[in-house]
Amino acid sequence: MTRIIVFASGKGGTGKTTVVANLGTALAQLGKKTIVLDADVTMANLGLMLSLEGKEITLHEVLAGKKKAKQAVYKGPAGLNVVPCGMSLEGIQTVKLERLKKVVLELADNADFLLVDSSSGLGHDSIAALAVAQEAIFVVNPNFASILEAMKIKRVAERLHAKSPELIINRTSGERTNLPQNEIESILELPVLGVIPEDIEIKRAIALGEAVVVRSPKAPAAKAFKKLATTLLNQRLNMA
Repeated sequence: MTRIIVFASGKGGTGKTTVVANLGTALAQLGKKTIVLDADVTMANLGLMLSLEGKEITLHEVLAGKKKAKQAVYKGPAGLNVVPCGMSLEGIQTVKLERLKKVVLELADNADFLLVDSSSGLGHDSIAALAVAQEAIFVVNPNFASILEAMKIKRVAERLHAKSPELIINRTSGERTNLPQNEIESILELPVLGVIPEDIEIKRAIALGEAVVVRSPKAPAAKAFKKLATTLLNQRLNMA
């Protein structure tokens, strides 16, 4: 059974798209059929991050009813399948978000994991993505502003009955200003699935349109993403 996981954050800048790109690649490296879908219809970045920008057919065309979902699937690193979203104003205007659920279910037929990168905040596109979630993972930074915004997303996910939300704490630096993991779990009343450290290699990989797990596999962040992928696989085995 395909695991459909929507990644959400209460505010921009948490590194959510970076998490989706690298976690998806790490799962593909482990031999799992994985699709990452950029459902941020207004501020798409996933394709750009994986050097798939400027594609003629994207989620925009699919949600507009002009193309089939399978026509918007492209090969990314390590055999990862990527569905990018367009960046044109015309594409945004023709999108029909009510078609997203059907698209997600069609794509899920051919995958072990379908990771959906939703938009940040509580706009129509982020709520539409959460509405199709079997599971939700909230990407947060270890500071109060990020945690407070995550509380809002959590309330929406609960109303939409997203299954067993979990947390990924991204961009930890070890500084005293960082909230500790146990405090974040206590505030949000959610378990932490994984912790990703701040790493200069991520910035270098993004600049080159690559996944850090491919470009710098021994970097601290790359190791953390691989550990997280293994955690998701172990969850899958336990659910079987």
